[in-house]
Amino acid sequence: MTANTAAHLFGAAERAGMERALDLAGQGVRGANPLVGAVILDEDGTMLASGTHHGAGTPHAEAAALADLGPVPAERARRLTMLATLEPCSHTGRTGPCAEAIIRAGIGRVVYAGADGTDRAGGGAGLLESAGVDVAGGLCGEAARDLNHRWFAARAAGRPFTTLHLAQSLDGRIAAADGTSQWITGEGARGHAHVVRARAEAIIAGTGTILADNPRLTARTPDGSPAPRQPLRVVMGHRDLPAGAAVTDGPGHLHLREHDPAAVLAALADRGIDHAMVEGGASIATAFLAADLIDELWLYQAPLFLGSGRHAVGDLGIGTLADATRWRYDDRGGPAHQLLGADAVLHLEPTPISRPARVPDHERTR
Repeated sequence: MTANTAAHLFGAAERAGMERALDLAGQGVRGANPLVGAVILDEDGTMLASGTHHGAGTPHAEAAALADLGPVPAERARRLTMLATLEPCSHTGRTGPCAEAIIRAGIGRVVYAGADGTDRAGGGAGLLESAGVDVAGGLCGEAARDLNHRWFAARAAGRPFTTLHLAQSLDGRIAAADGTSQWITGEGARGHAHVVRARAEAIIAGTGTILADNPRLTARTPDGSPAPRQPLRVVMGHRDLPAGAAVTDGPGHLHLREHDPAAVLAALADRGIDHAMVEGGASIATAFLAADLIDELWLYQAPLFLGSGRHAVGDLGIGTLADATRWRYDDRGGPAHQLLGADAVLHLEPTPISRPARVPDHERTR
């Protein structure tokens, strides 16, 4: 049974199960991997197990659901249905192929919401079918596309999923008139930013930020010690870095003499980077936003006015309100807005309406 021929055969229990899987997917964090949830139903529609993918390097949702289920007799496994918000993967990365794990578990039916659509991980549905698993796709496909629309856009373009970090005053300034900027936000907001930073595989800053602030661009734990996994520290711009710049202290740094954000992301993709984070400054943030290369925004808003100084974002080439880029609050992986100390933290993503993502056909089985 293929996805195209089975789309009309979904039962009420499967639809309810997929809606639950979508809710679970929203508990994950955005980054190198898409948000994915999975549930396993008994033949009477009872939910037996569930799983969520919590980020790069952690078990995929399907594997987590199988672990939650535990071993079951082969005869019973054939009567179970797994519902996944994304076509189970067929490749080995930091974790093994989900399609093969499902086959080993003996699950008899798999329903997925949207096809993977990437050369790297796609093809899981075909692998399952060749092993005799009943496979159907397209259930809640529109919701699944919307959930990961920017991740699909990044993959279609062959670039990393890209996060922007902005810490600003109420009047949108990232530094005072004399250039001072440390610190606009408080310890709570800065600590949260390091949690987000630790998820990224590369942190990007411009040479202007390096010269002005001399940042390390490392990820740190709440006690100030280095996080276990450090991102590649990337500086973009033509100017030479000063001797002794903190960003060059130790391995894991890269200077790209580029002003083109697309070229920078292409260079990182060539290095196997799947999630990049833009830290600053204003010219870099503006360039990435103007090129529609930001997939996720963390905005840290401090309750102060500066009146003058550097703006967080410059000219985006927008001359009229109708051309404004539209963003929506994103509550995946946590609240879309929260208070940390005196600072407001907002999590946003571009809306699919104003920024249509290039996504694969949700009913395509490969």
